[in-house]
Amino acid sequence: MADLHKKYKEELISQLQKELGVTNVMAIPRLTKIVVNMGVKDATADKKLIDRMGQIVSQITGQKARVARAKKSIATFKLREGDPIGLTVTMRGKRMYSFMDKLISVVLPRIKDFRGVKATSFDGRGNYALGFNEYAVFPEIDLGSVERVQGLEVIIVMSAKTDAEGLALLKAFGMPFQKTKS
Repeated sequence: MADLHKKYKEELISQLQKELGVTNVMAIPRLTKIVVNMGVKDATADKKLIDRMGQIVSQITGQKARVARAKKSIATFKLREGDPIGLTVTMRGKRMYSFMDKLISVVLPRIKDFRGVKATSFDGRGNYALGFNEYAVFPEIDLGSVERVQGLEVIIVMSAKTDAEGLALLKAFGMPFQKTKS
């Protein structure tokens, strides 16, 4: 499924070089990593919940999730320092490209009333953040086994210096952006 990486190397590098007006091939933006985060709401109340959500994130990404722990104690949330509060997975290499391919071609079209992703979700340094209200849009998840709706966040980290370069790279990959009203 690493067709996207092959396409990037064979077609998109030269296309982006012309589009961005870059002479050095190494200056062309590329994917660095994809990070998937899931904050687990009631992880402090139900200790087994973090394990169940960890299995789901592992199914989605094909990689074991790392448990994120609280850095500070917050009394109003009944949270102690070191309590598990979320999950994170960092993908690089072949797994990253296959996840990106799956995200563009399978997951985003499955979203109800999907009109494209926002082009404003860049961070100013060329990285892109994408949030999902529920993880059930991923094809690995059996809809009958979903016991609670839980959101997750996908951060696409690129070597792009500006948002315009990041946008050009994601458009070249085929990311469906919303049409701007003009």
